[in-house]
Amino acid sequence: MGYWLLKSEPDSYGWDDLVRDGGTEWDGVRNAAAAKHLRAMAVGDDVLIYHSGRDKAAVGLARIARTARPDGEGDRWVSVRVEPVRPLTHPVTLAAMKAEPALTDMAMLRQSRLSVSPIGDAEWQVLMRMAG
Repeated sequence: MGYWLLKSEPDSYGWDDLVRDGGTEWDGVRNAAAAKHLRAMAVGDDVLIYHSGRDKAAVGLARIARTARPDGEGDRWVSVRVEPVRPLTHPVTLAAMKAEPALTDMAMLRQSRLSVSPIGDAEWQVLMRMAG
């Protein structure tokens, strides 16, 4: 099983929208590294939904419901289906992530502009503990 972090601006499409819709096609990603991560996702992988912008916090747990398919013409860009599981009991802020020594090497903290990033097994356990 894989673990991932998906960033979203809550004003354009956030956790509440995902819950309301019962899931969504995570499309429109136009970064080669992020697209590579989308291609690596498998059905059943767990996902943290992270609100960028003013919130700067992981707010919900979601799951990959369908693997990558083309997004637009050609096969350069892909999308996946994401469905909500539950909100986090305690949102995990960016400040809290940066303050946690066990998360120093987390991809999102090293490449802050990346909208899709992997989370290691040990990092996932720390994040879940932080989220309550």
